Amino acid sequence: MIRRAVLLGTGSALPSRVVSNSELAETVDTSDEWIVERTGIRQRHIAADGETTSTLATDAARKALAAASVAPEEIGLIILATATPDQTFPASATLVQAALGINDCIAFDVAAVCSGFLYALSVADSMIRGGAADKAIVIGSETFSRILDWDDRGTCVLFGDGAGAVVLGAEESADGKRGILASKLHADGRHNQLLYVDGGPSTTGTVGKLRMKGQEVFRHAVVNLASVLRETLDAAGLSVEDVDWVVPHQANARILDATARKLRLAPEKVIMTVDRHANTSAASVPLALDVAVSDGRIKPGDLVVLEAMGGGFTWGASVLRI
Repeated sequence: MIRRAVLLGTGSALPSRVVSNSELAETVDTSDEWIVERTGIRQRHIAADGETTSTLATDAARKALAAASVAPEEIGLIILATATPDQTFPASATLVQAALGINDCIAFDVAAVCSGFLYALSVADSMIRGGAADKAIVIGSETFSRILDWDDRGTCVLFGDGAGAVVLGAEESADGKRGILASKLHADGRHNQLLYVDGGPSTTGTVGKLRMKGQEVFRHAVVNLASVLRETLDAAGLSVEDVDWVVPHQANARILDATARKLRLAPEKVIMTVDRHANTSAASVPLALDVAVSDGRIKPGDLVVLEAMGGGFTWGASVLRI
């Protein structure tokens, strides 16, 4: 028998405040036309006072548990991917654990920026396969609005806040065709200065602000995302033609389009929510996944590829059969 981690349910949470490009243009030297042309973004959600990474994560987790028909006390593992935790420590995953009323389970954060959810999903998959847990919640949650330089129009227009979550469960079968089939992760720290935050407890003692060299990031993203998608499909013994849906990190519509062209992948197979959510970093893949599951596009039996690249650089992909 083959033991795999299978997807049981998805959920997401967004701050109630929606900020359009036009509203942003009232305080930032930009315009709706400029943002849409370069990024495809039309609006983003911004967290209010009292809305934090952990509160959004908890909301998304509750919805995923409800969709999976799983009670909180059944969860043995919580992994929260975030670059914007509530506190330097303890892990925001433990805040989610307490809020869900789970007295004891494995709970920790993963920091891999926009690739964080893929890293967290791979770790959860390995732990479930190894028997450390039978059911897990994997979350991507961010409040990037708190680390943006609102005077830098090249970055502040790109990001938003939100959370997405999935519930995974162990399933044993003879063929092992359902669940997470393969994952591949990468990192290359030589590119630190292309996308980073200029602060931290050990260097400046401050939170810092996000800094990015957009054109350089774009170039690396298209190459790395296309490469890791092919690599992960090869590991699963599959091809691009087998894929029903690609759920990519929602950084920029132009990156998504360029990656699809490089792979000769039909654009209609690519789930795109960047126009509504902007770049929500580690939250973007599970957010987009929940949108496509909830609206009925992604159905049981579909082959789905999740992929992302973020600061570090880190990048990765997972192939799963729903």
